[in-house]
Amino acid sequence: MHKSLLSPLSMALLAGLASPGAQAVSFTHEGVTLDINGTVNGFYVNREEKTTDRRTGASTTKTNSALSNGLLPGWINFVATTQIDEQEIKAHFSFAPGINNNSQVVGLPIGNNANGAGNINPYSQIDTRNVYFQFGNAQWGTLKFGRDIGLFGQNVILSDMTLLGVGGTSNAGIPYNTTFGMIGHGYMYTGFQPQITYSTPKLGGWQAAAGIFQPSNFAGDQTRTPGFQAKVDYDWGGQLPGKVWTGLVSQSTQCTQTPCATQSFTATGFELGGKVKMGNFETLAYAFNGKGLGLSTVGAQFFGGSNNAGNKTDSRGYFLQGTYQWGKTKVGLNFGENRDKDGFALTGAGSSNEIRNRAYTFGVYHALNKMVTLVGEVNQERVSNILDSNKDSRSRTLSIGGILFF
Repeated sequence: MHKSLLSPLSMALLAGLASPGAQAVSFTHEGVTLDINGTVNGFYVNREEKTTDRRTGASTTKTNSALSNGLLPGWINFVATTQIDEQEIKAHFSFAPGINNNSQVVGLPIGNNANGAGNINPYSQIDTRNVYFQFGNAQWGTLKFGRDIGLFGQNVILSDMTLLGVGGTSNAGIPYNTTFGMIGHGYMYTGFQPQITYSTPKLGGWQAAAGIFQPSNFAGDQTRTPGFQAKVDYDWGGQLPGKVWTGLVSQSTQCTQTPCATQSFTATGFELGGKVKMGNFETLAYAFNGKGLGLSTVGAQFFGGSNNAGNKTDSRGYFLQGTYQWGKTKVGLNFGENRDKDGFALTGAGSSNEIRNRAYTFGVYHALNKMVTLVGEVNQERVSNILDSNKDSRSRTLSIGGILFF
């Protein structure tokens, strides 16, 4: 079998975090190699949430169980690679189904309500994440066309240990096919986005990438220009191997009328991160800042980036993590916090102009063999001033399950 050539969030990197030695199934015909690889996971999740009204002090506590996917859905990848006229060419399709559904009646199809009317929930269906092709070589770099993981926020989610588990915001697993891990608690989600990007060749550990991205119509009534993202990485080896990176995102919207119903503006974000490995111990530190980029406490870019007057939401956060590899078992602890201030509109009387998310996860990840990793996690979350509700919440999530890579 051939070693597969995969996208950053594909299974080779994930397998490296969990169970070394996972290989794709490969076929070669007339110089074209097709790699097939994937992952499947499932977890039992027990979540206890206490919500407190900021005005009255009254509180309620709910405890729910779920059988759910983790931060990753299921994933199947088809990657074709070849070399023509000194150009390395690659095409990648991936599909991400999950085990979650919103049917409340055992035996009925996903999304089908009790009366059989077919109330389909799109988040319970198959998610097409990667559809792109790229070409290039080690001398001048690579051009990519299609849909793939974004540049801004890419490195931090790939380094989040809960990528193999559940992490926080576990109530998102139903009807979505993923939880949020530590998204919204230390960083924002990069997403899989239509793009045209250029990546430079590696030069002494340095590598840069930049591209134009499908714009989001988050304000105004038109987007004359695409979004822009870029990142720069520096990797080094030796006795203390590591990596540092920086990234940025920017997008503008425009108005065709005066006054505009929703005032247009430019959204921007900046990030800085790094990680170092000392023997079996690895540490990571990351921080970001966004202006109009969206509600980082929700985790999604370009959602809730301003109010109707055009006042931008000021977002910032940081993420810390330490892991220790002991034989086939990795133990880790991470902590993150996101804050959103101003810009967004809170409708409840007495609401603060700041939302604050904090969470930590303690996890144990045991490689049972080269394909299967068993996972157990404890996550604690605290949200101050839940959007539009005048409420605070504290959540505790216990999860246990496993993930398979092939």
